[in-house]
Formats: sequence, structure tokens, C-alpha cells
Amino acid sequence: MKVGEFIGLLFLSRDYAHVQHLNTRNYAEHVALGSFYIDIISLADGFAEAYQGEYGLIGAIPLQNAKKNAKSAEVLTDHMEEIKKGRYQICSKDDTPLQNLIDGIIEEYLSTIYKLRFLS
Repeated sequence: MKVGEFIGLLFLSRDYAHVQHLNTRNYAEHVALGSFYIDIISLADGFAEAYQGEYGLIGAIPLQNAKKNAKSAEVLTDHMEEIKKGRYQICSKDDTPLQNLIDGIIEEYLSTIYKLRFLS
């Protein structure tokens, strides 16, 4: 996974969560997704700025399409698993400041997935 694809995936998660937030009839899901789409974009922006501070401009960020007809927890879990698999392609394991930011992003996914699975 290239850094542009990573940022594009975070944008996809944000857009998906926002659409689901507006369409759900479940209040707990509405709140969890509302928090997620606000927080994930801030985390994506923070990562992108830090990455560019270290390596230069990212360049093109490809936009992706979401799965249809899947539960929110499943979609966000799939996105998170892609991030976990690709994290050391995005930047070196030794680049701890950026890896810590990725940890924070994964933490946001995990917290939201918990709320979607067990509180809604």
C-alpha cells in the first residue's frame, strides 16, 4: 500500500461513515459513526502533514469505492485490516512517529467497531 492509497482509504472510511450516519435508524450507530467521520479525517490530515514533513508531498490520492450492502462494523473492519497489512509499506517500521500515528488511526477504528458491534 502506497501512502496515497492509505490516505484515500481513510477518506473512503470517512465518506462511508458519514453516509451511514445519515441513513441509520439506530441512535447508537448514528452517534458512533458521527464521531468516527469527524475524528478520522483529523487523524488522516495529521498523518498526511507529518508524512509530508518527513518525505515531501504525497501527490495523487486515489479515491476508492465502498462495499455495498454490508454492515458498518464489517466495512470499517475491512478497511482497518487493509491498514494493518499495509502499514510497513506506507513507511518503515523504524519510523516510529508515523507508525504511532497509524496506531492512533487503528485505535479509532477499533473503538468505533466496538461501539457498532456491542452498543448499537
